[in-house]
Amino acid sequence: RLVGGVGRALSSKPSKRVPPNSFESFLSGGSTSYVDEMYVSWRASPESVHKSWQVYFKEVEVGAPNPFVPPPTLMLGSQYAAVGGATVTPPTAPSGSSETMKVVQLVRAFQLRGHNIANLDPLGVYDADLDSSIPHELDLPNYGWTDADMEKEFDIGSFMNTGFMSPDRPKLKLGDLIERLQQTYADSIGVEYMHIADQDQLNWIREKLETPQPHHFSQEEKLRILDRLTWGDHFESFLARKFSAVKRFGLEGCESLIPGMKALIDEASNLDVEAIVMGMPHRGRLSVLANVVRKPFESIFGEFQGKFDSSTNDWSGTGDVKYHLGMSYTRPTINGKPMHVALMANPSHLEAVNPVVEGNTCAKQHFTGDTDRSRTMPVLLHGDAAFSGQGVVFETMGLSDLHHYTTGGTVHIVANNQIGFTTDPRSLRSSPYCTDVAKAISAPVFHVNGDDVEAVCFVTKLAVEWRQTFHKDVVVDIVCYRRHGHNEIDQPMFTQPLMYKAIADQPTTWTKYSKKLVAEGTATQEQVDRLSQSVIDEFTAKFEHSKTHRPKMSEWLPVSWSGMHTPNVYSKVQDTGVAEDELRRIGKLISTIPASVTPHRKIADIYKNRAKMVETGESIDWAMAEQLAFGSLLSENIHVRLSGQDCERGTFSHRHAVVHDQVTGEQAMPLSAIGDKQAAFIACNSSLSEFAVLGFELGYSLESPNQLVLWEAQFGDFANTAQCIIDQFISSGEQKWVRQTGLVLLLPHGYDGQGPEHSSARLERFLQMSDDDPDVFPPMEDDNRRQIQEGNWQIVNCTTPANYFHVLRRQIHRDFRKPLIVMSPKNLLRHRQCVSTIADLQPGTQFQRMIPDSAENLAPTEQVRKLVFCSGKVYFDILAERNKRAGEVQTDVAISRIEQIFPFPFDKVRDEANKYPNAQVVWCQEEPKNKGAWAYIEPRVETALRDTRGVRAKYAGRVQMAAVATGYKEVHDREQAKLVADALA
Repeated sequence: RLVGGVGRALSSKPSKRVPPNSFESFLSGGSTSYVDEMYVSWRASPESVHKSWQVYFKEVEVGAPNPFVPPPTLMLGSQYAAVGGATVTPPTAPSGSSETMKVVQLVRAFQLRGHNIANLDPLGVYDADLDSSIPHELDLPNYGWTDADMEKEFDIGSFMNTGFMSPDRPKLKLGDLIERLQQTYADSIGVEYMHIADQDQLNWIREKLETPQPHHFSQEEKLRILDRLTWGDHFESFLARKFSAVKRFGLEGCESLIPGMKALIDEASNLDVEAIVMGMPHRGRLSVLANVVRKPFESIFGEFQGKFDSSTNDWSGTGDVKYHLGMSYTRPTINGKPMHVALMANPSHLEAVNPVVEGNTCAKQHFTGDTDRSRTMPVLLHGDAAFSGQGVVFETMGLSDLHHYTTGGTVHIVANNQIGFTTDPRSLRSSPYCTDVAKAISAPVFHVNGDDVEAVCFVTKLAVEWRQTFHKDVVVDIVCYRRHGHNEIDQPMFTQPLMYKAIADQPTTWTKYSKKLVAEGTATQEQVDRLSQSVIDEFTAKFEHSKTHRPKMSEWLPVSWSGMHTPNVYSKVQDTGVAEDELRRIGKLISTIPASVTPHRKIADIYKNRAKMVETGESIDWAMAEQLAFGSLLSENIHVRLSGQDCERGTFSHRHAVVHDQVTGEQAMPLSAIGDKQAAFIACNSSLSEFAVLGFELGYSLESPNQLVLWEAQFGDFANTAQCIIDQFISSGEQKWVRQTGLVLLLPHGYDGQGPEHSSARLERFLQMSDDDPDVFPPMEDDNRRQIQEGNWQIVNCTTPANYFHVLRRQIHRDFRKPLIVMSPKNLLRHRQCVSTIADLQPGTQFQRMIPDSAENLAPTEQVRKLVFCSGKVYFDILAERNKRAGEVQTDVAISRIEQIFPFPFDKVRDEANKYPNAQVVWCQEEPKNKGAWAYIEPRVETALRDTRGVRAKYAGRVQMAAVATGYKEVHDREQAKLVADALA
């Protein structure tokens, strides 16, 4: 596609004929000599021309898209064609126009729009930008140059630029300049970067790309690329031969990804990166695992054969399909330095792993002291359809430059198959490129032809260098194809006949590249054949080994989690109380605002009240219990991280972990000042995102068991916008991928008359995903109870600050980790009866799975006619009504609180029901009958009482509803009164 003669189009695309802009006509006709003189004068001395010309010439040289803005009076009565977009529209200049300025405009046109005519599609079927025309400003005939002009030399240097317009560059002949522009911006690489506002970043890219001569790899480098490409290509063909009828979502059509990623790793190592955390979809995952992460070939081949030996399985779990699994490995690089590479496990839900990778990277940076975020780097691989279609991509990118969420830049690599399952690109997105979302965070985008493996390696290395230099995101868009259907047994000809006819005739990237190296003398055919055979022999040997290979699931655990018990190893329940002296020491520190800080008057009162709680040991409320739990863990060198929308203050203005100086705006965080040897405390308000932020915190929690990571929803109702993370990762990640996490979800829940979107954290959904058997009464003896270990998570609805204190500390003081779902309170945060004493937090105390009724006016057990089980805030409503009715008289209704809903406390419920042999058993809840805990509770109460009383629980609560609550306060109050009355009737 190089320009061979004057007046030729720069591409085979038809020209996009754009009408010339009439308001820039001063660049043509009789004005041109005057413009030339003004330009020469400005170059010599900017002050020698009028300010309007100074502005215009300066804008031209820095690449402004529309350097000339006409006065408003000139725009009356006509349309200004140049307005809108970042498109430079040069004149259709006749002879005599300003030649130097036309050259400058051509350079800017290539920098801005060269990617639109680049040779990106290996098939020649589609245009990567979905546009087959040539931009007007890149159509050479519009410039009016002749053959003689091609030999003219031009000085276009400017002190503000690098690259072709650097003042240090020698003059270039116009023909040579056009050829280099074509090689740089319109060959196998197309670059989008002119949307970036930072001039230093623009100049850095120009300096790297606009070199005097094109980049060439050495013979050694080319042979290394061939070797890596051979492994990637032959891996897929070997699997195709051995397992022709099995889905594997192969990389055929984008095999250059393998040498490209290896080049990325080598360059990262050269730039002092020590660890890479990766996330990717299923397409090409097996090849990346084998050839980049170095998962043993025999393990992969064994998975294809469905090998699983229960005798070597030291972990209970369901496992997952082979193209969802992850792995970590410390591999060598060509400079001899080790590189730890981790590929996160993920579900089929495309792009959902993105925030998990970012969070895990951030945690690695924290625990390794990588404060400048240069030693651990995230790499995310994407498909083209998902990158432009999935909203979590934008949500995750939105975290890229936020305090406590940034990871110092991510390298994004798109395997752009130019198709989504069976959907044409023109139906997949409204933007020209699938990568346009990245422009929102000013990330440069390097589009590259996937069949040009050297170009792929060049841009992946360049992407790493950008990331290490600017700590910003960068995108590599490998435009390629998918040789088979969505999977290997799918028939793509049904929907893409033209594309797949072209693919059928397309030689593989390995065939093309090996022939190229042989033709240019870099390698001999004998070398190529010998390399090919040695790779095939290695695969064959590993395939034979796979027939007897039996991996252990525990081998998937990272080193930082060594010592954590598997579900089938008993873990003793530990004491979570803290010594009184330590509680008072911590309490005093965390209730003291530094003297240098001027707090808001109400905040000062809150902290004074907390100090009084510690001093008296009485009336410890929810927020103070939480602060004491955090502080005690921090003193034990346990890192605590709390994240979520408005979590620093708390949605309900109860926490105030961060105090803002009312004069200076400075911030103070008392939990960060409790001791010289304490662990780090982080409380950070998040962006208005649930999906990405919860995924981020999950990834963070996966890095180490020695931390307490909490995500708080603004309201529990909003957690369902992160349902993918809850369903696919948190609830089932341990069973699928053998990855434990102690992540805590704080979900404000409770019916206060605030309507259907501010009442329910959808408790029923979490219980539906819980994995116990309602018909089985499990072993409950203290020395054999493994309910939590064998379960997939824990769900609690605490009614005392002390129980909340203990359940948080219990997350750390055990030999395993499980997610914790907390239906956290709203109005109980300030409820006078929802308080605890300091004695409730001391040694010898622990989390209570159920709190029995201890009322002094409760009738003798045989006379109790009704036992009401409930959970959460409704307990206080029932209690208040019972006390109101009873007065000074004995009550014959017992109220017991189930604090841990899952795993279900079968033994506690049985013992409590047996205590009241004549009582009717009732379950009372605020939620509608088809929501809340009723569907979960009912069969488990029956099982708990099956061998003793043989009774079933009755229901007291709201009727079935589609919405979770009414929007009318009067109706709410009436419903609430009725369900309480039903419970006590």
